[in-house]
Amino acid sequence: MALLARPGQARERLRQALEAAGARIVLEEDPCALDPAALQAAAPQAVLVALEPAVEDALEKLDPVLQAPGVLAIFDEADLAARREGWEAQRWIRHLAAKLNGHDDVLPPGHEADLVLDVRPPPLLRDEPVVDAAPFAPHLAEAALHAGRLPSDTLPGRRQDEGLPPPSEWSLVDPVEASGGPRSVAPPPLPDFSHLELVPVEEPGASVAGAVLVIAGIGGPDALRKLLAEMTPGFRRPVLVQLRLDGGRYDNLVKQMARVSVLPVAMAMPGDAVAAGTVYVLPDGVGLEMRGGVLRFADVDAAHEPLAVLPPAESAVVVLSGALPARMDAALALAMRGGLALGQALEGCYDANAVKLLAAGGGELGTPAELATRLAERWG
Repeated sequence: MALLARPGQARERLRQALEAAGARIVLEEDPCALDPAALQAAAPQAVLVALEPAVEDALEKLDPVLQAPGVLAIFDEADLAARREGWEAQRWIRHLAAKLNGHDDVLPPGHEADLVLDVRPPPLLRDEPVVDAAPFAPHLAEAALHAGRLPSDTLPGRRQDEGLPPPSEWSLVDPVEASGGPRSVAPPPLPDFSHLELVPVEEPGASVAGAVLVIAGIGGPDALRKLLAEMTPGFRRPVLVQLRLDGGRYDNLVKQMARVSVLPVAMAMPGDAVAAGTVYVLPDGVGLEMRGGVLRFADVDAAHEPLAVLPPAESAVVVLSGALPARMDAALALAMRGGLALGQALEGCYDANAVKLLAAGGGELGTPAELATRLAERWG
């Protein structure tokens, strides 16, 4: 292992975690002062990087080594590493050991248990609206109570038996001037539209038929980097990334992915239309909606779950390490309606609980490079 972190509490905690996970540290250095040749000469099998704004620029020059074949790159937020202790620290060490040793056993000693999979297909989604079956009798009774007080169609204070013609016999007459003759009113001139012409209006995102939704969590940044690095440059589907970060530093995630992605990377903002050929990072609180036939980002609520909003036949879901297992029913439902459901291969997957559920329901698994190839075959 190589440990790249600035001196401080985060570096101390990460060194302790590596030692507890059974790793042998061949290089420990501040990435801001490290020469790429020195990192390459150490020949690490894996590199653990503590991310913080001060090291962003330094990582760019180290990227060729971090992306080299046979090198496993693991990223952790420095501020989280400095605060992680107790049960949370032990849990992170178990996940780290599982990733380094290529297995998925992350349970504490004495709690080993097989994952129970429910392989029943999820229920089909209903397209028709749900009708409220509340009784109408109370509303009818209230209408009858107020019917007597409704206004009639006669003039106020007059009855039809006082000589006023019934309303159905009223008619409109031309206005009469004081001279007694009808008044002639000239129509206003029509505006001249001869110099105007119609032009097509194309709003950004209007041509987007669907999208690729990437779901990930702990261990997901590594797989996401490899997936985006292998995407086809001409890929036209937008890629929406929902990756849970404990510290919520999604701006850092955008910068990290922009360095390796062949597609432009941007932060999703509520109200913006989704554009083709762009990778969007969705922070907490941002979902998706279809408005006027255009996919837009929106403030999240139950109605803005992307898996329920995306057009199934034109969309795909990619499940990476750390995704929430609770979302797999919706992912498989999208696949049953014509969508594409892909998952990270179990080998090298840091937290594979959701991936296993996806595979049990018929989802395809593969390495990040293989997943990128599969997407290109579908929408290259």
